Amino acid sequence: MMDYPDQRAQFAQEGYAVFERVLEGPLLDLLRAQCTEVIAREDARLDGLGVEVDGISHKGKRYFAGECQRSQPALRTMLYSDTMADICRATLGDDAYFFYDQYVVKGASKGLPFSWHQDSGYVVGNGGPADHKPYLTCWCTLDDTTVANGTVRILPFSQAPATRDGIVPHERQPGSNDLVGYSGEAEGVTLEVPAGSVVAFSSLALHATGANTTDKMRRVYLAQYSPEAILNPGTKHLRRNAVPFLRGGTKVMVG
Repeated sequence: MMDYPDQRAQFAQEGYAVFERVLEGPLLDLLRAQCTEVIAREDARLDGLGVEVDGISHKGKRYFAGECQRSQPALRTMLYSDTMADICRATLGDDAYFFYDQYVVKGASKGLPFSWHQDSGYVVGNGGPADHKPYLTCWCTLDDTTVANGTVRILPFSQAPATRDGIVPHERQPGSNDLVGYSGEAEGVTLEVPAGSVVAFSSLALHATGANTTDKMRRVYLAQYSPEAILNPGTKHLRRNAVPFLRGGTKVMVG
């Protein structure tokens, strides 16, 4: 097991940490191969609907494809790997459930930006419970991410103290359909990281991504883990997934 003391301390203080190149090798190869299938499936789905835009996905410009592990179970090899267990321990703690996965791809030359938001803001904005505990997003890079291709920016807790304690109001942006939780002047921390890295951040941390102005796609896979099962308000039915992954720091699920 890797302890990652520096990342552990930074995550606790600022709400994010970077784990460089931890996925290099078979796990990165797996994520790239599965991404090719996702893009083809999303294009076919949008064509079948006869639309260019569906929710926050925009054909050729920006793709958000969720619950991929349900149709592509090979992804569970990565989701329940020792690498992700180490990251969960260093950030979320010794108890973790797999919550949700998603590919986020920006198209070459015309990949749209994504506005400042908290991931928990999307849970609430899409009908989820406002009182859920903060969860973990692992932003896994399939390509080197740079300012030019739309890498992620984080607003650390020290720059936005209110976010440490809860979810800020979000408003739906016309056109892009983004939920926007911040419109201030702070630029946050821009994270340019190599392929195979994981940027881990709290679901309360405000973050945004820029446009992709390069001639290649920018591909990212999101793996999210929660400290407890998240239930929908009213019905109390399970929201997304709650697959036990860590119990007392020990893995109870393997890929």
